[in-house]
Amino acid sequence: MHWVNAATMLVMITSGWGIYDDDVIIRGFHFSSFWRLGDWAAWSLNWHFAGMWVLVINGLAYLIYGLATGRLRERLLPIRMSDLIRTVVDTLHLKIAHEDITVYNAVQKLLYIGVILAAIAQVVTGLAIWKPVQFSGLVSLLGGFQTARVLHFVGMAAIVGFVIVHVALALLVPKTLWAMLSGGPCLAVRGEGSEGQLQQGHPT
Repeated sequence: MHWVNAATMLVMITSGWGIYDDDVIIRGFHFSSFWRLGDWAAWSLNWHFAGMWVLVINGLAYLIYGLATGRLRERLLPIRMSDLIRTVVDTLHLKIAHEDITVYNAVQKLLYIGVILAAIAQVVTGLAIWKPVQFSGLVSLLGGFQTARVLHFVGMAAIVGFVIVHVALALLVPKTLWAMLSGGPCLAVRGEGSEGQLQQGHPT
């Protein structure tokens, strides 16, 4: 689910930039064609809608699984201010502890909760600008069509920011890369003295 979300989010972001360039929000600001998915707005829309269904279905499956099994509560709560401050200070000093990939630090918890909420907000604002007549009540609640577009753009920026931080943290602790690819810690055999000891490796 993680990698499907990652690939689909990349499709959604780059195709969204193609849609944005057709009717810009920030005057004079465009995305280079190198970063856009789709040669023109209609192609970008097709990619965006295709990605949308994958993201919504996979996202719902992820949330249902996480809530039903208690995984989300176990991994992401609680978040204590003292832990958050300590993690930020440690990170600024490049002291990033990853003893167990199943235990997230306070910053990771906050970022994961934030990106989940941002993704939900993207679906809501996306519905408003996709079907403004059918969801006229939602459009009004969001402050109008143009405001919904701006909120959708801001949500995209927040998700891009999350991806940048996520990748940066992974690169700061390279051992996490294998865990992200394999799905968890691996068993490693390390010789100690005359006897080999089987121990749990923590690639993060």
